[in-house]
Amino acid sequence: MLRRQLTTALLVTVALTVLLGLIFPLAVWAVGQTAFRNQANGSFVTANGKVVGSSLIGQAFTDKDGNPDLRYFQPRPSAAGNGYDAMNSSSSNLGPSNPKLLAAVNQRIAAYRAAYHLGADEPVPVDAVTASGSGLDPQISVANALIQARTIATRRRLTVGKVTGLVFAHTEDRQLGFLGEKAVNVLELNLALDKAQGQ
Repeated sequence: MLRRQLTTALLVTVALTVLLGLIFPLAVWAVGQTAFRNQANGSFVTANGKVVGSSLIGQAFTDKDGNPDLRYFQPRPSAAGNGYDAMNSSSSNLGPSNPKLLAAVNQRIAAYRAAYHLGADEPVPVDAVTASGSGLDPQISVANALIQARTIATRRRLTVGKVTGLVFAHTEDRQLGFLGEKAVNVLELNLALDKAQGQ
């Protein structure tokens, strides 16, 4: 009796191990590679035959000194590791009344106003001064991109119309047509900027 129960238990364990540990993962991998190949492989973006990032993970666009390079659109601030570190994806976990968060946001507002020549009464988009929950957001709001477009156009010696045209050409609609707001993928927009200048 005990021997039969042990044999049955062993056979069920082996069968479930093969089914759930081998066949099911292979089936999921096969579906991912056929139906969702781009997403399953990291949504890598290439330029000139070289991988330059992922369309799903934000990245910093800085100059050689580590300062924001204002020839490029700047992403949302990131609290993930040293910034946009997928291994340390997280928010700052500071509450809305935390003095450290308020000080950081006020500092970002001042830096944003200075970088994009905004007056004290002009609104600053919230996504320009607050980090996301993941710290990896690849998109910014259209309002944020349009404010940045003026400075980028000046720095690149392009017309504002040309740069804003690129913003609208790369604007993504709301998810499912009603979730969130329209947004612009920063990496893809910056690559389009370089392409517009033949870089």
